[in-house]
Amino acid sequence: MTILEEARALLATGPLCDACLGRPFAERSFGLTNPERGRALRTTLALAADDPYEATATDDCWVCEGLCGRYGEFADRAVEAVADVDYFTYQVGTRVPPLVEENGELLREEAGLAPDAGELLKSEFNREVGRRFGARTDTEVDFERPDVQLLVDLDADEVSVTINSLAVYGRYRKVERDVPQTEWPCSNCGESGRLHGVGPCPECDGTGYRYPTSVEQEVAPTLVTALRGDEGVFHGAGREDVDALMLGSGRPFVLEVRHPHRRDVDLDALEVEINEASDMIEVEGLRFATHDMVERVKEHDAGKTYRMTVAFDEAVTDAALATALDELRGTTVEQRTPGRVDHRRADLVREREVYDISGSTTDDTHATLVVDGAGGLYVKELVSGDEGRTEPSLAGLLGVESTVTALDVMAVEGEEEPFEHPDFFRDAEAD
Repeated sequence: MTILEEARALLATGPLCDACLGRPFAERSFGLTNPERGRALRTTLALAADDPYEATATDDCWVCEGLCGRYGEFADRAVEAVADVDYFTYQVGTRVPPLVEENGELLREEAGLAPDAGELLKSEFNREVGRRFGARTDTEVDFERPDVQLLVDLDADEVSVTINSLAVYGRYRKVERDVPQTEWPCSNCGESGRLHGVGPCPECDGTGYRYPTSVEQEVAPTLVTALRGDEGVFHGAGREDVDALMLGSGRPFVLEVRHPHRRDVDLDALEVEINEASDMIEVEGLRFATHDMVERVKEHDAGKTYRMTVAFDEAVTDAALATALDELRGTTVEQRTPGRVDHRRADLVREREVYDISGSTTDDTHATLVVDGAGGLYVKELVSGDEGRTEPSLAGLLGVESTVTALDVMAVEGEEEPFEHPDFFRDAEAD
């Protein structure tokens, strides 16, 4: 059939609005809307037959049952639904009533057209409501991860909103020891702070936490409050031991703020606020990041540089220490999961490279070392040997019990591609 014969067959099924008449031809003539296609076909058929032109009111259409006349209404309702939310990008989705979907299938079947001719009513609604919403709000559509997702539920006759999380990237330094990266609930009382029949939990002094604060607790509240979110989820690019300092340029992190109602905050001012309020941590370089940065941080396995103070059970000479360090430098060590963490990590043997190691004694039984190692290298066990779980080790090479008494992370190394690659930041929001 020609396109006019197909249009005539469609009109023979019953009253059709211009949108439903034009929708089966949605793939023809780029730049037209479906109502424009339908109106053109109806006009051409009237001219060809020299018949009076008769338009069908949208409310009389047997396919969409008047829904195609409500694009503007639903766009207005979508704007109202996000009136108290900051957003730069959006996406519109539509839930079409099953009976209306079936009408579209019957239309093509009765007219003798292919079941997939043109496009679905759902696709047209997404586009037409979305186009009007974007024009009313001066925002951009994003089909991958928009700030807000709007669902037009035609069956329930409502518009609902999903606010996607917002990622704030930065680096932190931890300048006090005994501060974990994230909250550390007390396992003895199950975070309640109390034991039945006993009173306050003696393990946590009734606080519900093993440690009174964490990097997460020092950073998250300020950002979550400013962004008017529900909660913040902290992701670090690895983590240092609780008793280790994190110095140098700091460790990359992302705070994922759930359901933020604001996105236009001054991150520079919030950075100052966080740093002035905390004596334990410092943050810098806060920027709005794409959601891809969350996975980038979580999967980051960069090399690190450590500075440590080591105590020996017996006297160690400079020469003996230098010889042992020479043997460790550039070596790939085998490390079984350390005894101190095997209760929460799989018992595996991992190979990790010691890129460089240097140091000197400060007296007969103490030394200061600097270790540059691959991501995942357990440096405390590199020194102690962990009862044979790490081979080779400094203690094993010296034949002397060796213990790390103080540990500082000096640098979290970048990759060949800089960690702060511009593709992972939302410059429009950061500006």
